[in-house]
Amino acid sequence: MAIDPRNPTAPYLSFWRERHLCTLTTPRPDGTPHVVPVGVTYDPEAGVARVLANKSSTKVANILAATGVDGPGARVAVCQVERRRWATLEGVASIRTEEAAVAEAMVRYEERYGRVPRPNPDRVLIEISLTRAMGKA
Repeated sequence: MAIDPRNPTAPYLSFWRERHLCTLTTPRPDGTPHVVPVGVTYDPEAGVARVLANKSSTKVANILAATGVDGPGARVAVCQVERRRWATLEGVASIRTEEAAVAEAMVRYEERYGRVPRPNPDRVLIEISLTRAMGKA
């Protein structure tokens, strides 16, 4: 079921506010999908999803490789599932390193997951500008 990522239904948004492990799918340089477990926060007002990551991770390298010098970013998807409920957000990912952007993502992570991420001087933000949402919540 297609959903407006900037105007989700109340049940869909509620599902994204519950504590769930998610997956992030990024394209490898050879085009095959790389899928890893992550924590995701969803901000429909801004039209973005956020994932905290280590700057040396494969997911970050995949996004940077797909972005190129002046590219728009990598096409990615984040997904979560619980029994018959599921939700996917798709969009274009970019890597953000600004301290304020990473700090905001950490606050949102704490709100959703109930814990502060452990200190990591190599932390970056994967910010996904959302283009599509779908699911059954």
